[in-house]
Amino acid sequence: MHTRSFVLLALLSVTSAAHAAEQPRYLTVLNRAHDSIMRLEVAAAGSGAFEARPIDRIDAGGGSTTVRLGDTGCSFDLRLAFRNGRDAIYREVDVCRGDVLVVQPLPS
Repeated sequence: MHTRSFVLLALLSVTSAAHAAEQPRYLTVLNRAHDSIMRLEVAAAGSGAFEARPIDRIDAGGGSTTVRLGDTGCSFDLRLAFRNGRDAIYREVDVCRGDVLVVQPLPS
């Protein structure tokens, strides 16, 4: 009887882990930079295959938005384009460990 319970528990754990791996991944982007974010692109970490995500402008100094990153994996690269023409890339953002990215002011 104990063997059956263990096997059932093991199967439920594997199923739950697989289901969790296929959950949509969302991230809230909080802009603490001195300029508005005009464009946001997402790629699986290290892939370089950036895809644009539709956003409204994310205002400087505290504006925020939530974006869907993908359906699998935890680690993503984000490329942000600012109103002043500068870009920033945040690499290996792990949305399984946290769901908010605080964008800091760009260095001069």
